[in-house]
Amino acid sequence: MTHVVAEPCNGCKYTDCVVVCPVECFYEGDQMLYIHPEECIDCEACVPECPVEAIFHEDNVPDEWKNYLELNAEKSESGDCPVITEKKEPLADQ
Repeated sequence: MTHVVAEPCNGCKYTDCVVVCPVECFYEGDQMLYIHPEECIDCEACVPECPVEAIFHEDNVPDEWKNYLELNAEKSESGDCPVITEKKEPLADQ
C-alpha cells in the first residue's frame, strides 16, 4: 500500500510532509511533490502535515485524481525528480 500526492499540491508544493517522512519517499518535481510507491511504508505521518490536503491513501484517491497514482510512480521512478527531505518555501508563497 502507498500514499499518493494529488492535484491540490500542483502549484503549491508545500513541503511540510517531507520532514516527517521516515523513509524519504518524496520526490520534488517542478510544480508538485510525488511519493515513490515502492518506498512508502504507509505510515500516514505525512497526511496531517499537508496544508492543502493533497495526500491520499491509494484506495481513497478521489476518482477525478486517479491518474495521480500512475503519475506519482512515473515521476518518482524517472530519475528526473530528486528526493526531497528538507522543508522549502512553497510555490504558493513565492
